[in-house]
Amino acid sequence: MKEKKPNILLIVTDQLRADCLGCYDGYPVRTPHIDALAAEGMVFERAYTPLPTCCPARQSMISAQRPERHQGLWNYPAGGTGWLHASPDFWPGQLKSMGYRMAYLGKWHVSPKETPLDFGYERYVDQQEYVKYREAAYGPIAPANGWFGEVDQAPLEAAKTHWLASLACAQIEEYAKEEAPWHIRLDFEEPHLPCLPCKGFYRQYEGMEIPKWSGFEETFEKKPYIQKQQLYSWGVEGWGWKEWQEVVRRYYAVISQIDDAVGRVLGTLKKCGRQENTLILFTADHGDMCGSHRMMDKHYIMYEDVVHVPMIAVWTGRIRAGTRNEDFVYQALDLGPTLMDITGGEPNATDGRSLLPLMRGETPADWRQAVVSTYNGQQFGLYTQRMLRTRDWKYVWNTTDVDELYDLNADVGELHNRIYDPACQEMVKAFRRELLAVLLREGDFLVSQSWMRDQLLGRTQKL
Repeated sequence: MKEKKPNILLIVTDQLRADCLGCYDGYPVRTPHIDALAAEGMVFERAYTPLPTCCPARQSMISAQRPERHQGLWNYPAGGTGWLHASPDFWPGQLKSMGYRMAYLGKWHVSPKETPLDFGYERYVDQQEYVKYREAAYGPIAPANGWFGEVDQAPLEAAKTHWLASLACAQIEEYAKEEAPWHIRLDFEEPHLPCLPCKGFYRQYEGMEIPKWSGFEETFEKKPYIQKQQLYSWGVEGWGWKEWQEVVRRYYAVISQIDDAVGRVLGTLKKCGRQENTLILFTADHGDMCGSHRMMDKHYIMYEDVVHVPMIAVWTGRIRAGTRNEDFVYQALDLGPTLMDITGGEPNATDGRSLLPLMRGETPADWRQAVVSTYNGQQFGLYTQRMLRTRDWKYVWNTTDVDELYDLNADVGELHNRIYDPACQEMVKAFRRELLAVLLREGDFLVSQSWMRDQLLGRTQKL
């Protein structure tokens, strides 16, 4: 008898740091439902985004291609870049061709002209539907504190997190009545700034002394100019931890609110008796500085705060409960190959690899020993970066400013740039050669001509 294809529940959050989930043992954020989910499957300790900005990361999640290959280089609302165009060869189209029922609920940010319906989904609920609902019930949403957030005075059921969760619950109940396999992507916009937690979740952290990020005590000594400039761009150059911890408090609260919404969805899955044959994946597009290094948002940096993301996989009977994997994975690039491997589809040309062997507890001998993340610019100007992250070190090639090198064991907060340390020069040369090999193999336009290849290999003098 042919084995039934699994249902696939993909939960994506926006700008969620890996160290802000309880199961990652970082900061004191309360996430009991996600932690319980993690205990039922595998936590990927070293999951990384290919580019820590919304649109490119999400385009890669659909295409399994690096942004430099699909040409979505930064967030398209800022103009001047391409975006991903629909293809039946991408994994959503493949799932549809295999008879999957397909629903996409929440944030999109893959194309300004095409929707999930063009990529293979049969149902799509846009975030604008929430805006219409919320404005009709409670008036316009206009945070008085701007990007820094505030407490939402509306009831929890009116919050976007729980409005979206209710849609997901209804969709699961509908699909549970059928025999066909299904895929639901539940995409929360939170905890992307501005954070607007409901009162109940904010009170969980009210009055609590919020610990400083490990990278907060930043001096910007020997760091690229643009990092300190970011403080002035956001108007936070005079902020100390007293100001920042209020922003972080709201960030914590929204994450706990997401956790509650996820708990409701998982409860419905169990109630409908569909958890047994459902692959549940939980991840984020990228992280958030949220005051780390005294900075806002996620631009012009390659710190762990923004490139390291959570990734959890649960598949009852296939993935052993309570396991933690320490291999390097890409939450976006590896998703498509993994789903095609599991369902028997034919993946398109991809820059990722299937995670199925890792889910089985087997690490292939040729599995990657490092990850590369990239950056190409955004609303404050174009600025190219390429990062190579090994288990112990991080090298960042900043093409128009000083490079960066961090000893991640001795300097968890990435505060001390050792790029000029004489003891590290041979290591830097090796990292540059390794980075170049990856960029060439994966078709990165930045090294398509000799000038930039020469710069990376250190044949020209930089600051």
